[in-house]
Amino acid sequence: MGALHAGHVSLMERARAECDVVAVTIFVNPLQFGDPQDIAHYPRTLDWDLQVCATSGVDVVFVPSVTEMYPGWPNPVATTVSVRGVSEAWEGASRPGHFDGVATVVAKLFSISGPCRAYFGEKDYQQLAVVRQMTADLSLPVEVVGCPIVREPDGLALSSRNVRLSPEERRAAVVLSRALAAGQAQLAGGIGYSSAAAEAMRAVVAGEPLVHLDYAVAVSGADLVACEVIEDPSSVRLLIAADVGPVRLIDNCAGAEVGLLAHAVSGHGASALTEPSGPASVAAASLTPAAPSPGATERQLERIG
Repeated sequence: MGALHAGHVSLMERARAECDVVAVTIFVNPLQFGDPQDIAHYPRTLDWDLQVCATSGVDVVFVPSVTEMYPGWPNPVATTVSVRGVSEAWEGASRPGHFDGVATVVAKLFSISGPCRAYFGEKDYQQLAVVRQMTADLSLPVEVVGCPIVREPDGLALSSRNVRLSPEERRAAVVLSRALAAGQAQLAGGIGYSSAAAEAMRAVVAGEPLVHLDYAVAVSGADLVACEVIEDPSSVRLLIAADVGPVRLIDNCAGAEVGLLAHAVSGHGASALTEPSGPASVAAASLTPAAPSPGATERQLERIG
């Protein structure tokens, strides 16, 4: 949805390494926003986004208008896509209709693209699960590729929403990744319990008054259903969502993701780092693509829409 950062760039670079042609879609989808204030304040930085795409090996950027995607807009969209089961709990319960909006717009974009690989970050893990389920159920000719979360040095997951945090809120927001690390620690001894992991995460967040927890849970990574006895932490996904000031943030990790636990321990002292004031201040090194191979043809970015 634009406001591109180094996490998005990691998707572009993965696609460029594995595909002949790389296309990026930029569209702030109104169907997945239930709160008018949320979509009104969502950052829109198209000039910056196009610059990021141009320096990241992207061939085509599709930037449709709302009426291109939904011809009858602002009248209600008559045909939508709903994915039962995996979409209903967690973010689905807190944001009714959100995943219907996601599934609808992604189905339309997949229809436009045709056979392809589609790269999604694991930061929106439930969204990734919804897209995978929809793609399988509708027999779409798309290979959905999940890519690792990109984090700040102190562990905060990159998000376009981070730029809306005040310096104090930004410092507080790192408690989400610390809470996930606490949940992992509960599962590190072998057989564990989802309730214990969830309680460990909640206890960490409770110590940060600027963060208001929505949920912190340990679920199956396959179907996002909670199971009390956990025999294999690597099969578990820890999910967390909270409001930090006016901003809703989500994060997650695998139950046995050693890197995050080490990140939280070594990076805790760096939590005073402040989020850049806007996407244009993202470190240039994070957005610099790898050098082209000898003889590679220079690409000219094409914008459609």
